[in-house]
Amino acid sequence: MEKPSRQPSRPHIVVALLLYQAGWFACILGAAQDRPWIGPLAALPVLALHLRWAAVPRAELRLLIAATLIGLVGDSLLATSGLVSFTSGVWIEGLSPLWMVALWPLFATTFNVALRWLRARWLLAAILGALGAPLAYGAGAALGAAVLNEPIAVTLGAIGILWAVATPLLLEMARRNDGIAPASHGE
Repeated sequence: MEKPSRQPSRPHIVVALLLYQAGWFACILGAAQDRPWIGPLAALPVLALHLRWAAVPRAELRLLIAATLIGLVGDSLLATSGLVSFTSGVWIEGLSPLWMVALWPLFATTFNVALRWLRARWLLAAILGALGAPLAYGAGAALGAAVLNEPIAVTLGAIGILWAVATPLLLEMARRNDGIAPASHGE
């Protein structure tokens, strides 16, 4: 049964951001403490709650799956190239660990809620992805979840390029798969 369509409320936006951030810390700190299973387990209730809040859960699920696949491919390319090394949870060499993959759908939960204002601003989304992702990966590395290999400028540049492409792409997917406030409200 579909819930009525509505724009996200301010409390919904705040809770969504807090849940995303809690999931991020669970993934990063779990991996840093050689407990890589903690992050994916913590992500599950966040993702389930996000889908529960959605007016059209199937649309949001498509977005979360797309983000998961893009993240798996993108971070696996970073690992395979030797630019990024993950400190725990690597089951198959060169493949992004599950805790890292879990970060992508967690981030995607913000696209139709807190970041919906960014959807029509592709250039700004690309710039924010290019700048924000290297900071996030750097923070994860500083906490011990990953190693950003030398030359660091190349590694950070590759992360920035990945996210400069992925952020607008995922925001467009979010627009097309808006299960929080479907297009009946216009944009």
